[in-house]
Amino acid sequence: MTTHPLDTVKAYLGHLHASDTEGLIACFEDDGLVHSPFLGTLGARDFFHRLAQASNGSVITVLDLFASVAPQDGGAVRIAAYFRYDWTLSDGREVTFTCVDVFTFDPGSPRIRAMQIVYDTHPLREQVGDKYAPAPPTTTAA
Repeated sequence: MTTHPLDTVKAYLGHLHASDTEGLIACFEDDGLVHSPFLGTLGARDFFHRLAQASNGSVITVLDLFASVAPQDGGAVRIAAYFRYDWTLSDGREVTFTCVDVFTFDPGSPRIRAMQIVYDTHPLREQVGDKYAPAPPTTTAA
């Protein structure tokens, strides 16, 4: 059964809302990429595992979905999701922001080739710092 890219984006948003890491990864091509303002470019698997480590829950409120009407780049299809992200961090703090995820699909494929995350990082960095940074190593006295 073939799925339309718009259905994949809707499924992706549902998995994000449910904090379903494996469901999120399954929406992407095996070598799919995520371009993140905080983390740079990572493979989808690595990105979503890091997101899971930094998170303790999400509420996703979809504000709108936009689909390309004139695909470029050899027929790649793009869909953008504009949503409010109510994010509970692993330390229990909560942040809310709006963002746009732009999804690129290869022609004829229902799986995401790449996702570009777009939001203003300045307010978030002031509120929470870099929640994706690894925990500092612990040292023990000899």
